[in-house]
Amino acid sequence: MIKKNLFSLVLLALILVSCGNNDPVPRPKAYFRIDTPEKSFKIYDDECPFKFEMPDYSFIVKEKEDFCWLNIWFPANGATIYLTYKTIDNDLNLHIEDSHEFVYKHVVKADAIEEIPYENDSLRVFGMLYDLKGNTASSVQFYLTDSASHFLRGSLYFDVPPNKDSLAPVIDFIREDIIHMIETFEWK
Repeated sequence: MIKKNLFSLVLLALILVSCGNNDPVPRPKAYFRIDTPEKSFKIYDDECPFKFEMPDYSFIVKEKEDFCWLNIWFPANGATIYLTYKTIDNDLNLHIEDSHEFVYKHVVKADAIEEIPYENDSLRVFGMLYDLKGNTASSVQFYLTDSASHFLRGSLYFDVPPNKDSLAPVIDFIREDIIHMIETFEWK
């Protein structure tokens, strides 16, 4: 009987000591760790009037309706870069303004929109990269032109609702791929 009472007393003391007076601390929500592949690229050079280097871990999906409307699909990340090609017929300003409007439709959700101009005189490739910060549907958009005949617009979208915290590593990773694509882009 004494052993039972002693055991109960020790057990009660352990419970009281282990609980202490620590208040519970709420833990922040966590996200899965995202592993990204090593950067490696292949050349996209099809019947379109342009070529560029794209990541090996992405695939081209052609739109059936229009010539050179392409989707660069990143299956591991549930992301797609939508590319829209148009020929210029004295309407360059209209295409640039359309691109600008598409970007600034996100201003309601964007924390900031940064415009980064691009210019490669030797290849006659000019354009603008837009970084959209916040919970926007599209985080990166851009356009490229030769200012005379060709215009290409691109936008990055994910197959999931926007969440800047959980998507940030993937957005940064694919943004680097978009910059590489722009820097290797050539009109044919």
